Amino acid sequence: MSDVTLLASEPPTELGRYRVLSSTAGIRVSPLQLGGMSIGDAWNGIMGTMSKPQSFKLLDAYFDAGGNFIDTANIYQNEQSEIWIEERVVQRNNRDQITPNQGGNHRRSIHMSLRHSLKKLQTDYVDIFYLHWWDYTTSIKEIMDTLHHLVEQGKVLYLGISDTPAWIVSAANENAMATGKTPFSVYQDAWNVLMRDFEREIIPMARRYGMALAPWNVLGSGKFQTRKAMEERMSSGEGVRPLVKTRSHTGRTEDEEKISDALANVAHEHGIESVTAIALAYVMSKTPNVFPLVGGRKVEHLQDNIKALSIKLTDEQIKYLESVKPFDLGWPNNFISADPNVTGKSDRMARSSACFSATFVPDVKNGK
Repeated sequence: MSDVTLLASEPPTELGRYRVLSSTAGIRVSPLQLGGMSIGDAWNGIMGTMSKPQSFKLLDAYFDAGGNFIDTANIYQNEQSEIWIEERVVQRNNRDQITPNQGGNHRRSIHMSLRHSLKKLQTDYVDIFYLHWWDYTTSIKEIMDTLHHLVEQGKVLYLGISDTPAWIVSAANENAMATGKTPFSVYQDAWNVLMRDFEREIIPMARRYGMALAPWNVLGSGKFQTRKAMEERMSSGEGVRPLVKTRSHTGRTEDEEKISDALANVAHEHGIESVTAIALAYVMSKTPNVFPLVGGRKVEHLQDNIKALSIKLTDEQIKYLESVKPFDLGWPNNFISADPNVTGKSDRMARSSACFSATFVPDVKNGK
């Protein structure tokens, strides 16, 4: 098995090199619109004659060149324009042809994604609808307006977001709360005992906005295994799944071996053999409302994961696991005091931190 990277193919013409419509509309469109007023023959006396075959030939040429931006109206050619355009689109089956508008966070992409999901799931609504990652081209306002509209329609009950910087999620939730719209209620991203960047900004953000956390890769892409289990897995040819394509499909890093040994030691203290149960218990012990994603290919994998729900790690066990690969919160998080609302402990620096800095800019012109 090998990793495959899909790259966007070169457009047939410059017409297929799409552009973001504007800073307030993230939809991707062709640089030239096809005007639909001339498509039809009902206005023969005004605009000349364009038969259906001629109209279809023009539409085909536009589509084949990569075009996806057609302007029409219900009054054009006494409705023929819209009817013929739709007829040809249906014949070509390209209403949702593969274009950049099937990706990204703009309004059309969100509506298409949800529409297809509801159809495949055969349901009228989903409980949680995730914005999968930030695309840097669609405005926060457009996204939150669009998502709130789906909630108002009853197609979505709650909103989630994944793989997005904390400052963007914070800005989005502030926008929603200030305008009476639906904020994000759950955040999803990679987090485990070796990969703790999640703890730097994401967890404090989640506390601030009352968000649940749904971490993935909690089990290190299957690398958190006892030495015996890993040897059996490799000898059977089962292998492990890499998180990214640059990582090896076989074997483990030194850190992965060390943390697996540490997890096994803690598991032994709890009277179990499941390393994965301890890895899950770790993230669930760090903050409230954590709902890890678990995969696995076997029933026994799931049964091992369920054991984590009955395990409570001690502070000493958590410190032991974290000592395998120390984590730096980074500045200023490693400078300012820990939040006493979380730790329950007061801190001398926190008590004396009510100080302020002032900058004085002299008025040189007046000699002051």
